[in-house]
Amino acid sequence: MSAQPRPRGRIRWLRWIFLWLPLLFVAISIAQVLCLRWVDPPTSAFMLERRFAAWRDGQTGFVVHYRWRPLNESSRWLPASAIASEDQKFYRHHGFDFDAIDKALDHNEDGGRVRGGSTISQQVAKNLFLWSGRNYVRKGLEAWYTVLIEHLWGKRRILEMYVNVAEFGDGVYGADAAARQMFGTTADRLTATQSARLVAVLPNPRHWSAAHPGPYVLRRAAWIERQVRQLGGPALLDPPRR
Repeated sequence: MSAQPRPRGRIRWLRWIFLWLPLLFVAISIAQVLCLRWVDPPTSAFMLERRFAAWRDGQTGFVVHYRWRPLNESSRWLPASAIASEDQKFYRHHGFDFDAIDKALDHNEDGGRVRGGSTISQQVAKNLFLWSGRNYVRKGLEAWYTVLIEHLWGKRRILEMYVNVAEFGDGVYGADAAARQMFGTTADRLTATQSARLVAVLPNPRHWSAAHPGPYVLRRAAWIERQVRQLGGPALLDPPRR
């Protein structure tokens, strides 16, 4: 008895999946990033994930605090602190700092506190478009979105996005919401010390507090503040002349 040939419809469907679906993803992701070059995002993937986690855990009173504030209407100390702490080569790389990645891998292999080597651009890609966790699929998508935002936005927009979607406390996103929740002020009035404290908690904002810092956060904030001043203060935000 001869084998039955596969239905042509199924072959066409599989061909569409393997050939056209990746192209569709590329087109959609480019449209996403290009749109956000001019449009301020109403939310982010991390905010949606946090809301879902609160709903799943029965936290009916949980609220996400998020307020967008343009970079030119915010204190320059906070983005300067972010560059000094997270990515001192921000204006010199194209999305990836391979030296920092190598150092982070060596440090983690030695058994110290887990350290990431992500640039500000990579963190924006992750926070805005992806989900938390560590796996090769997410890292691959993070790299793809990092390339897109580096080529389609420019450094100032990346930095503006970073200080507005980063999580500075449990459910507290962006510089203005963080300033109000942590210090009872607004993003344009953040001091150098307050900005350093906010950046100091970024590795684990749901565990550490900028408003009530423990010894580790205080030490790290003091180091960040020294770094900012040594590197030129708010002038860190100005791209170097070529």
